[in-house]
Amino acid sequence: MDDTVHVRYMVSDVAKSVEFYTSHLGFEVETNFAPAFGSVRRGNLRLLLAGPQSSAGRPMSDGEVPGPGGWNRIHFVVTDLEAEVSRLKSEGCTFRNEMVTGPGGSQVLLLDPSGNIIELFQAAAQA
Repeated sequence: MDDTVHVRYMVSDVAKSVEFYTSHLGFEVETNFAPAFGSVRRGNLRLLLAGPQSSAGRPMSDGEVPGPGGWNRIHFVVTDLEAEVSRLKSEGCTFRNEMVTGPGGSQVLLLDPSGNIIELFQAAAQA
């Protein structure tokens, strides 16, 4: 069985999304059929980027149209969250919130160009 994890994000602009994930988060382009569809890969994560013109963007039988956003997200563990946030802000990236710290660690929500969320997380130091 393939160990690849496949996640689909609905995006507003495939070309901008491919650029975002490859420029800021270390993904490599797998396919780019903009404006309809693209896919990028980072390790064993394959991220499918489906635009409004893709088959995944077609209206459902009840008329609802799939779109980007929501609260589901991919989750990346980082070793230095403050440094990652600083780097991404300097590259013009947008965040949904300020860093939040709890008993398990710290997190912040990065937004892709379509408003999909990427969680960056740093685990708390173990005593």
